[in-house]
Order: sequence, then structure tokens, then C-alpha cells
Amino acid sequence: MLFWSAPATAEERRDKLSAEQLRTAATASALEALSLYREFLALPNDANHPDEIAVLNEWILRAFDERGFDASLLPTAGSPSVYAERLSEGATKTVLIYLQADGQPVDPSAWDQESPYIAALKARDPEDGSWQTIDWDLAQVRLDPDWRVFARSASDSKGPMTQFLTAVELLGELSPDLGYNLKVLVDTEEELGSPNLADAVRSHSDLLAADMLLIFDGPPHASNEPTVTLGARGIATVTLTTYGPKLAQHSGHYGNFMPNPALALAQILASMKDPDGVVAIEGFYNGVELDEATRAVLAAVPDDEDEILASVGLIRSDKVAGTLQEAIQYPSLNIRGLSAGWTGSASRTIIPPKAVAEIDIRLVMESDPDRLIELVRSHVEGLGYTVIDHSPSDEERLSHERLVSMTHSVSYGAFRSDPDSAPALMARAGMRHLYGEEPILIRTMGGSIPIAPIIEALGVPAATVPTVNIDNNQHSPNENLRVGNFIEGIAILMAVLQETPR
Repeated sequence: MLFWSAPATAEERRDKLSAEQLRTAATASALEALSLYREFLALPNDANHPDEIAVLNEWILRAFDERGFDASLLPTAGSPSVYAERLSEGATKTVLIYLQADGQPVDPSAWDQESPYIAALKARDPEDGSWQTIDWDLAQVRLDPDWRVFARSASDSKGPMTQFLTAVELLGELSPDLGYNLKVLVDTEEELGSPNLADAVRSHSDLLAADMLLIFDGPPHASNEPTVTLGARGIATVTLTTYGPKLAQHSGHYGNFMPNPALALAQILASMKDPDGVVAIEGFYNGVELDEATRAVLAAVPDDEDEILASVGLIRSDKVAGTLQEAIQYPSLNIRGLSAGWTGSASRTIIPPKAVAEIDIRLVMESDPDRLIELVRSHVEGLGYTVIDHSPSDEERLSHERLVSMTHSVSYGAFRSDPDSAPALMARAGMRHLYGEEPILIRTMGGSIPIAPIIEALGVPAATVPTVNIDNNQHSPNENLRVGNFIEGIAILMAVLQETPR
């Protein structure tokens, strides 16, 4: 048994709803919860449109008010977040919950339904595996756990938020006072990188003060088994632009004479990693050390790496570390987009005027984003380029043989809590109570969520409890949530919320 497995305590053994009672309550509430879910999903929630968020916030405020919370808007420099609280007389502990309500932009033409904001209930066709729309009235007769609800934000993250609203309502009906103060922060700009959240949290740190932070968001382990995640990587982005002739030139007339910016950019990018995908920039991985205890935690995660690769048509992985879980403990450097000239049927025989690379750097606790960005800058300069932070002037073009424009942004840092931190213990205890065994513990998930600024501002540990199916198409067309996961997620959140904070 690994070191994080804690025995049941007196608090865990006190009277509370059994696993059977939790599942029975979640199942009995399913139709009402799905009705609430459909109503929520019908509200457009693209944070690029503040008018949509204003309507969304009105709905959220009403939903919390109806469940006994004192709810209000939390001002930010952009769209306001929502703050809600339900305090317990004499409580000595306070739990802060993070939820997300905004969603990715949509292209309705890419969705296999009337509208991404009109939730569609679908069943898989046994013949060809396609998803076929079925009438919502069938849910009144029976609920197949393998049916799925398709809509924007179905899983990321109106599903978890609806599960939370249902869970607290059921606990209020079925169980006495939770015995602790419950505070909730609803982020309405998460898909923009939560650019205004950190300042808002710092400005309202007294209001948001808590002993711990629980995050109900994100995907579970790839196995879809019960999971608790202890951290997430942060993210920074870099844009590199190389320059050729001011206007595209004929490649026949000037090929072999005028330098091609696409080739220059390709050479720069190729120099940053070796053939095995390991970052070749000196010092990029400095500070990351995995001791034997940490490696044991990582090794306990049941990844089928061959299956993960095969599922996306690959047979080899990068060699940053020996396993997937070890690899995501290191900062990464990823080329997320390239642009130069034209391709396909639109291609033409030219030397393009510029080439652009978009890079994301996933951050870990041990990596300072400013240091990593400076390492990238120094590396490019070491290749003989003059690095600027703007489009070059005519004078600069004629003064430097090799020019690169480099701009960057740091969205937010990484966070990570100990397996025995207060939120991790609360989440794990709830999972053990419901499933009878320890959940999968993820030390750091590879993706990024804007939690580090909250942790830094409030000085609290955090843990994430995911409640959606892994194959949910989040951020993509035809995003969905499996009905069985929707109902089970209600039971999971009830199980966690009824635990006694430590």
C-alpha cells in the first residue's frame, strides 16, 4: 500500500448517507437534474460576449438563491464572477468550491444537431456506431446510462456545475447541516484564461477566505475510473515570427537568392528539440527532481500507454521521461500552430513574406515562466538572430541580417498539493466511502486550469474532483456528457461534500 492511503478516522466513521443511499438519491433526482441541466445548457456562454455572460449570471444567481445560498456578483475588470455562500453556525472550517460556467466559442455548422445550445439526447447506433438523436420524452420511460447529452459546455463545465447544484440540494433534504462553511466561486472567463480572476480574488480575499479549495472540473483518468487530481500545469505562450521579403516574391525569379522565412523558422524550431522530443534548450528542465516516493505515486496510475498511443495512430512517444505520468511532471514546449504562405489547392510558387509559430509552454511548480521564456529568447539569439518584440521597421530590416519577433504571455502558473492535504483527504474520503477503495491519484494533470492565482492569493491547498466521461469532446464540436456519468457525478459530489473537513 502506497504512502497516501490513510486509514478511516473517527470522522469518516460517523453517521452519514451510505453509498447505497447516495446512489439512490442521485438516481431518483436524475430527471429533475436533467431538466435543470437542459435549461442551463440553453444559455449561450461565450466569454467573448459579455452580454451572454450577463444573462448567464442572472440564471446562476437565481439557482444558488433557490438552494439556500447568499449569492452575489463578484466584480472583476471583465465579466463578473459569481460568489455564493452557505454558512454553518459554529463552524470551524470553511471549504471553497471552484466552478466554471463559460464555454468555448461554437461553430454551429460543425455540430450534428440543430444548435449547440439546444441539448440533444443521443444513443449510439449498434450498426455503425454513429450517434442518433432520440426524443427527450424517452427519458421519462427509462434512462439508459450510455445515452449522452450533446451541447456546448455539456462536460466543460455546466455538467459539473449542475451536478453540484443537485448535490447540495439533495444533501440539504437528506442530511443535517454540513457542519462547515461552504463558499462557491463561479468563474465566467475560464476559457479566456481567467485574465481578471487573480486580481478579483486578491481584492476580495477576506470574503473568499477558506481552509481549502475543491475544484469540480476537468477530466478523470483515461480509464474513466474514480479520480482525484492534486495539481495542474500552468501555461505560457510564445509567438515567433521570421521575416523574408516585404511582399511575397516569385520563387522562380528569386529562389536561391532571397532567404525564405519559413525555412528559417523551421530551423529555429528544429533546434529546440532533439529527435526524441526532448527540449534541447539548456536548463529548460532544471529544478525538476522525482524521488522514489514520487515515482511510486506516478507508477500507481494505471496508464495503458500503448493503447493511448494506438488510439491516436501512433506507435512511439517522446522520451522526456520513462512514462506518461513522469513526462507531465516536466515543463513542455509545444508547437501549437504554424503559418507561412499557402498550402493545398491554394498553394503558390512564392517566397512568403513571413512565417509564424505559435508555441505553448506548460509550466510545473518547479519552473519559473519568466526564466523559461528568457531561455527561449537566449536560445534564438544564440542562433545568430536579433530578437525584437514587434514587426520590424524598414530601418531594422536593413540593419540586421536575421530578425525574429518574439512576443509572449503568461496566463497562470502551476499548482500542486500533497496527497495528505486537507482537500485531498476530503475528496479521497468521499471517494472511498462511495467506492470502497482509494481513487486514482493524479499528482499533476497535463492540462491547465487557472487555479494557481487563487491558491497564491488565499494561501490554501487544492484538489480536483472530476465527474465527467473522458471521451467528452470538450472544446470541440459535439461536446457531450454520458448520462451515467452525469448521475454518478451527483453521487460523487454528495459523497465528498458530506465528509468532515480536517
